[in-house]
Amino acid sequence: MPIRVAIFEDNKLVRDSFEAILNGTDGFICTGSFSSCNSLVHDVKRSQPDVILMDIEMNGINGIEATKTIKQEFPSIKILIQTVFEDDDKVFSAICAGASGYMLKKTSPAKLIEATREVYEGGAPMSPGIASKVLTLFQKFAPPEPKSPDYESSNLSKREKEILLLMMEGDNFHAIAKKLFLSYDTVRTHVRSIYKKLHVASVNQAIVKAFKQRLI
Repeated sequence: MPIRVAIFEDNKLVRDSFEAILNGTDGFICTGSFSSCNSLVHDVKRSQPDVILMDIEMNGINGIEATKTIKQEFPSIKILIQTVFEDDDKVFSAICAGASGYMLKKTSPAKLIEATREVYEGGAPMSPGIASKVLTLFQKFAPPEPKSPDYESSNLSKREKEILLLMMEGDNFHAIAKKLFLSYDTVRTHVRSIYKKLHVASVNQAIVKAFKQRLI
């Protein structure tokens, strides 16, 4: 089954370009292309995407507010932010809203496809410059929390910590596999183990919890 992707982007040229890239790539299909988020819930229900490519700055409802709504109404849908912005406030707001990844629009078509697949498979792709900002923001804004009763079971192995740190730096599963001399499937297995141990459903949640519990 192809990965179903919907696009929310107010620039028609960019929107049409994303749609052409997706529909021209095996394993992907664009199920909806929208110029605004003003009919967000209706459009998402109609297009039934697995992943949404979301612009931040749009007339009416912006991408950050739209991301919050989508995660409330359709929690299983993954959201990849596409934007020209790289400032701290927008990065942090998008991630707190529930975005799974954050890529700049200057990203190449090949990287866009790779990032979309990565988000679908549970990763958190980010442009390198954004990844470093996210790491700094998490270190600054993730206060420690008391150890929970299941703290011992949430301890991460050395390998799991390595993988989580690399994801925080913006590496995707393929890059992590190459750096650690592991197979792609082994990396995915470790990520699933991280989620299970930390009782989370996304990389961003795992990073926040790991920082708060001082696991990394």
